[in-house]
Amino acid sequence: MYQQNSSILESKNPRILISGGGTGGHVFPAIAIADAIKVQFPNAAILFVGAQEKLEMQAVPKAGYPIKGLWISGFDRSFSKRNLLFPVKVMNSIWQSFSILSRFKPDVVVGVGGYASGPALFAASLLKIPVVIQEQNSFAGVTNKILARFARKICVAFPDMEVVFPKEKLVLTGNPVRKSLYPSNRPLKADACKYFNLDPSKKVVFVAGGSMGARTINQAIINGKDSIQSHSDIQFIWQCGKLYATACLESESGKLDHVEVCPFIEDMSMAYQAADLIVCRAGALSIAEICLLGKPAILVPSPNVAEDHQTKNALSLQQNAAALTIKDKDASVELLSEIYKLIDDKDWLDALGRNASRLGFPDATEKLAEIILQYVPLDKKKVEL
Repeated sequence: MYQQNSSILESKNPRILISGGGTGGHVFPAIAIADAIKVQFPNAAILFVGAQEKLEMQAVPKAGYPIKGLWISGFDRSFSKRNLLFPVKVMNSIWQSFSILSRFKPDVVVGVGGYASGPALFAASLLKIPVVIQEQNSFAGVTNKILARFARKICVAFPDMEVVFPKEKLVLTGNPVRKSLYPSNRPLKADACKYFNLDPSKKVVFVAGGSMGARTINQAIINGKDSIQSHSDIQFIWQCGKLYATACLESESGKLDHVEVCPFIEDMSMAYQAADLIVCRAGALSIAEICLLGKPAILVPSPNVAEDHQTKNALSLQQNAAALTIKDKDASVELLSEIYKLIDDKDWLDALGRNASRLGFPDATEKLAEIILQYVPLDKKKVEL
């Protein structure tokens, strides 16, 4: 894509390459970082490198940035014939990364985790290009652990990360979140409820399973039709995910008047502002957004993630009385009863929201941009002055 804008190759403005992705938890913070850099340097040249056929290949261009895709995927921890191709993909992606870096000539390379960040950051380190890592989770991913030795700085969202990363490289920044969630950009609750055809005078529970959906959470809502029907004064925004759209839309729960089913929500700020209570997985991005917004939440950590890191994320809030946690295996039985117990207790809701807000990092995006721009030559920064 950047071949069509080849004039930026001669630019004396900052040049930043951001690599990683695979999930929204990696992609949307990366876009937030790019946006923050653009605020300071509107003419900065920013290029993304992601994994072919992953979320970033659609989300990044939609946000207005060019992206290159690598032929890379994760290593299947169970025996699989697909693993036979893994070494070939890694070598091919490192070669591709050398080519991209040599042509784009970035001042600094930023890794946000995920498959694509490994080859790109490794190639950058061999070319002596400064590398900055952004680790979103309380338990570091394998890719970032391996790449830590090559990084100048490692920006983290949780304290006590020196157990896995060199202490001298660590900077506690928090996680960047999409700009629509900052106070100056948030919609009014009444407008948010109208967006979902809900009554602003009634309480709203936002159930979010992520862009692809969360099977256990969806099943709890599907199975809880009688309970949901009997609590008609409590409204639901149910983001069921694209994988489960048909089953959820056709379910009896999904057809109730006070339940709004959405396979995917484009404007998450609307859902968050409408909500009095959030129910979601415990990905790092969700945690950061809940804390920034100061919203009460029930977290259901996914059991299908590396090193069970979502449970560790959730406990970081629960231990500070900033959220409730329900194990995935218990959600089908306990989730709805916990929702109704909490939604009717205003003092409890307010306390969870206040405590969550204390754990937020409202300036995380700006801090990250500042750290990254430290590695841009001074003469390039002066171009914007």
